[in-house]
Amino acid sequence: MTEETAPQGVDPHIPNAARMYDYYLGGKTNFAADRVVGDMVLSVAPEMREVARQGRELIARVVRHLVGEMGIRQIIDIGSGLPTQENVHEIAHRIAPDTRVVYVDHDEVACAHGRALLAEPEKVIMVQGDLRTPREIVDSPEVRALIDFREPVAVLMMFLLHLVPDEDGPQEIVAAYRAALPAGSYLAISHAGTDARPETMARISAIYERANSPFVPRGREAISGFFGDFEMIGPGLVNFWPLVEPPESVSPELASMGYSGVGRKL
Repeated sequence: MTEETAPQGVDPHIPNAARMYDYYLGGKTNFAADRVVGDMVLSVAPEMREVARQGRELIARVVRHLVGEMGIRQIIDIGSGLPTQENVHEIAHRIAPDTRVVYVDHDEVACAHGRALLAEPEKVIMVQGDLRTPREIVDSPEVRALIDFREPVAVLMMFLLHLVPDEDGPQEIVAAYRAALPAGSYLAISHAGTDARPETMARISAIYERANSPFVPRGREAISGFFGDFEMIGPGLVNFWPLVEPPESVSPELASMGYSGVGRKL
């Protein structure tokens, strides 16, 4: 994608966290500015490409578990980012074709690409919305047309909350989503951590000051707080891989860069 092909209203000269993630994955939906800052991150943490790749597999494992093992048929993927291979609805529909999926992202490029690729509006939609306005998302007519909040819903916040600064009140934001969910619902979170590699994380955070979103990794205790009184399933909040042991290809050092977990509303 070149600056000349940027959608109207999108400034291709401001590095964008979603497009940088696409760049780490080897995608093509990014601009020169995204690649420049992405390369700065890779110079500090060259494993970020592998983190992004393994992150996609982590999301797939979570979706397979929620749909295949827990019987979930409604998913809201908040901060879904740019469409890539093995999207949430593709994974879910291989297990249960009747699963309904709502993707939510505030980025215009991500939403434009998502809408262009989705061909089953009765099962899958893309909604432009900001994580920080939970009532607007939950009460959106588009969301309500697809999601029945009288039945269990799985909300995914994967690799998202570490892009929300403390001054925006992320704990209160996530609490509002938890409150909107009926009993039997699930919340899945993956979040960059500071406990194992604080110096590396601090350097990455400094680089992200050039981008449209900050990078705010947090410690295990703060990340655990996002689940509130939800019951943690599987091994609880762990380094990178919830529900199951990490594959042999994931080194302990790579896993230590973040925490993941899935909680259930009783």
